[in-house]
Amino acid sequence: MKCKFDELHIDDLVVEGIDYSDYPDFCDAYIESATIIEDDGEIRDATDEELDRINDDRDFVYSRVIEFIY
Repeated sequence: MKCKFDELHIDDLVVEGIDYSDYPDFCDAYIESATIIEDDGEIRDATDEELDRINDDRDFVYSRVIEFIY
């Protein structure tokens, strides 16, 4: 799923750390990796810094977890 996070166009999110016993919070879940689509169409892996920024937005991560589960 392609989506935009701040100015990043991201795709192919990999969600890890889903603990079903932690339902409905899933507080340990995080984005393990993602693909970034540059404005010029170049595709690359997200850097550690970009992943940190993405994972800092817990609402965004939670929405991706719910999307992944269902």
